[in-house]
Amino acid sequence: MSLLTLQRGLRDHILANAAERPVGIAANGEPGLAVYRHAYRAQLVACLRDTFEQTWSWLGDERFDDAALRHVAANPPSGWTLDAYGETFAQTLSGLYPDNPEVTELAWLDWSLRRAFDGPDADAITAEALAEVDWESAVLILTPTLTIQDVTTNCAAIWGALALGETPPAVERLPDPAAVRVWRRELSPQYRTIEAFERQALRLVLQGCGFAALCDVLAVHGATDRAAEQMGALLASWLQDGLVSEIR
Repeated sequence: MSLLTLQRGLRDHILANAAERPVGIAANGEPGLAVYRHAYRAQLVACLRDTFEQTWSWLGDERFDDAALRHVAANPPSGWTLDAYGETFAQTLSGLYPDNPEVTELAWLDWSLRRAFDGPDADAITAEALAEVDWESAVLILTPTLTIQDVTTNCAAIWGALALGETPPAVERLPDPAAVRVWRRELSPQYRTIEAFERQALRLVLQGCGFAALCDVLAVHGATDRAAEQMGALLASWLQDGLVSEIR
């Protein structure tokens, strides 16, 4: 038996959490295999606990660990570092808690804030940089750490309370469509709940829509009859939050 075959058999045995010994492992190796099987799962569950800390707090030890073990069984690591493990954990939670959307949204927020912290650097422009801008042709370039997700619950308020060690509010369904944007400002990951107008504006900017065309599109599609005015206010907010890294 080749070393590669032996290694693959051991890998498959650990991933499957099988009781039978893999081919090539002697009977006296079973205690060691049991340690390996436990350590493999324990390490990945610990990784998920670290990344999804507020989701863990919300679910509690038993429910979180059950979900984590189910995820580990179905999703072995595929990257060279465990920092990347957990990208699809929110999907696992969505399948386990289909009637509790705040669980999936909390997991998305946990993951996105962690990824924003590790994301690429980009300096934000200042308000002074706007002096020479031709707004008829201007295109906004947003920070590469920005990510946006539509939400249906008050997950941001729940996450914030959990992060501060406070009693979280009860789950509430949002009365109107909303989203949460996550980004990093300097070295600090940030998040904010945004309304539908800003969500649509950010989507268009990320698609490369110029500022003047953006105002026209929003007005034509009935987003508001004050699209230009509201976009000016949004631009001021984005500059203050450090979202804009360049204007071309």
